[in-house]
Amino acid sequence: MEKTTIELENAAQTLKLLGDKTRLTIMGLVKGGECCVCEFVEVLQMSQPSISQHLRKLRDAGLVKEQRKGQWIFYSLNSSHPTYPIIQQVLEQIPDQKEKLRALEEAGLRIQCD
Repeated sequence: MEKTTIELENAAQTLKLLGDKTRLTIMGLVKGGECCVCEFVEVLQMSQPSISQHLRKLRDAGLVKEQRKGQWIFYSLNSSHPTYPIIQQVLEQIPDQKEKLRALEEAGLRIQCD
C-alpha cells in the first residue's frame, strides 16, 4: 500500500488552524457528527459572531463541511480533506469532546435550533 504524503504547506496550514484552542475544540466536537452554531455557542460560552469567525476559517480551509437545514447551518468534519490523517491523529490525542455535547443534551440545550 502506497503512503500518500501531505504537502508541507497544507500540513502547516492545518496545524496552524488546529493550534487555536477554540478551533481545536470545534474540531473535537464535530469529530463524532455534525453540530450547529448554537451548540458551539453553548459549549464554548462564546458569542455567535466569534464562533462563526472560527468556523469560517475552518470552512475556508476545507477542514469542515457545512450543510444547511432550514435556516440553520450544521458543520461536520471533512474526512476527504488531504490533511485529514493529521487531523485524525491530533483529535485522537485530545480529550473526547462528546462529554460536552452530552451535558448539553442533559441540560435540554442540544440542537435548540430546530
